[in-house]
Amino acid sequence: MTDESAPADAKPKRPRGGGGRRRKPRDKRRKVLVVTAWTAASVIVVGGAGLGFVYFKLNGNIKGVDINAALGTDRPKNVDNGSQDILVLGSDSRSGDNAKYGKDEGAARSDTAMVVHVNKGHKTASVVSIPRDTLISRPECKTDDGETDPGGQRQMFNTAYEVGGPACAVKTVEKMSGIRMDHYVEVDFTGFKKLINTLGGVEITTKKAINDKDSHLNLKAGTHQLTGEQALGLVRTRHAVGDGSDLGRIQLQQAFIKALINQVKDVGVFSNPKKLYDLANDATSAITTDSELNDVKSLAGFAGGLKGIGAGDMKMVTLPIQYDPADPNRVLPLEKADRQVWAALKADKPIPKSATEKSAGDKGDASDVVTSN
Repeated sequence: MTDESAPADAKPKRPRGGGGRRRKPRDKRRKVLVVTAWTAASVIVVGGAGLGFVYFKLNGNIKGVDINAALGTDRPKNVDNGSQDILVLGSDSRSGDNAKYGKDEGAARSDTAMVVHVNKGHKTASVVSIPRDTLISRPECKTDDGETDPGGQRQMFNTAYEVGGPACAVKTVEKMSGIRMDHYVEVDFTGFKKLINTLGGVEITTKKAINDKDSHLNLKAGTHQLTGEQALGLVRTRHAVGDGSDLGRIQLQQAFIKALINQVKDVGVFSNPKKLYDLANDATSAITTDSELNDVKSLAGFAGGLKGIGAGDMKMVTLPIQYDPADPNRVLPLEKADRQVWAALKADKPIPKSATEKSAGDKGDASDVVTSN
């Protein structure tokens, strides 16, 4: 886990065993959010096809990436059993409205990633968070400038997006898991904040005070209605909770997602057309999807298949990992346990408790700091 308190001009440590292109200096404040993507799916069921201008406005908001064309046939078999696997990423680009979170250095990274498996009955879901600093074997990927990045051993997971964008991130996850991703959803900082504010905030309870100067969050113990800026601070926080690592931050993110889903389900947007439109506008503006979801009709159909899944129907885990003995700022996959996780998803079964019992990712003391109400 990188040190966010380091000066902006400090030279970052490069991951061991690099094999890719030389990366630009990394802004230590970069933290990405993926929770907006699930919210977008929850609120986009707007029946927009008959709304004329509204339909075209929302349709024009959505950005798409043709993952299938980029990856070709070098992918796991597409198992058509009714289940779905979605890679949800956050983009940390500093261009445009995101410039306030750091200098735009021309390259984005994905510091947080989740594989969402929706079971074939679309009644439950399993969510696997992949720590950004996990050292993996990254495959060869095409870069934005048409060159080829060779990948290599002991590459940090989040460099896949940096060198090859969404297609490389999907390819990397598919090589790790052996599971074909049916869809891809990406979200950014600004869209996340706007969506939370339009929702009217998200109510959470903190069991202890959180005061993190790096994420600019200061909360007393108790119940809070978080604004978009506070929510962004919460899911970026790590130094004030747990062991100060990304693993504790992932636990906060998972708790916040559940609170967010509950909020979306309880907000009553369908009785308020303006709020419904505002939410749909924010949601579609915040996300980039694969090309099969980059229109309102397709996204609404996709979201309709998820609307029955509540926070209590989701099993959320961190990919089983251990701290790297050679570098405490990196983590390594627990290969046997990881195979259990991916096998469960592939078989459309619940992730067994035995898969995570020895993982550093689910042992942190940040798991119960935040609860939903």
